[in-house]
Amino acid sequence: MSKVIVASKNPVKINAISNGFKEMFPIESFNVEGVSVTSGVNKQPQNDSETFQGALNRVENVSRITNADFWVGIEGGIEEKNSEMEVFAWVVIKAKDGQLGKGRTGTFFLPPQIVGLIKQGKELGEADDIVFGRVNSKQENGAVGILTGNVVDRTKHYTAAVVFALIPFKNKHLYTINKN
Repeated sequence: MSKVIVASKNPVKINAISNGFKEMFPIESFNVEGVSVTSGVNKQPQNDSETFQGALNRVENVSRITNADFWVGIEGGIEEKNSEMEVFAWVVIKAKDGQLGKGRTGTFFLPPQIVGLIKQGKELGEADDIVFGRVNSKQENGAVGILTGNVVDRTKHYTAAVVFALIPFKNKHLYTINKN
């Protein structure tokens, strides 16, 4: 059984990672655990580059303090595009041999009311809770789940990016070790 450490205790992230590993490697078993570490970026990353760096930092930070076969970081972020705001997340997976896998979620755009709250300094999860009258929605269905009527919840949204990040591990013969 392979041990997978998630660089977060958020149950949505843990479930998405567990689901992604099961989908990509259905005959293998994985023990998936969460550990809290810092991202080293803003609480609400403001662009693609910062969001990716947050996921990478989480992986590096958690791999220094735990033993595992794989370490996984997920970082959600936002970016303004033509007066609108898009939402996405990066997933970075590191294997014990140093191989990295990277994947990004699909993108969707936020309604103006939520954008306004984020511009006032709120994190996306806080803004969602205010606009939709929720409590801690980021550990449940998240903005994507609320806005799609749970057609795609936060777990599904992240699971696809986990699958993308696992491509180099499923196709080792096609990928060389890339430690950067």
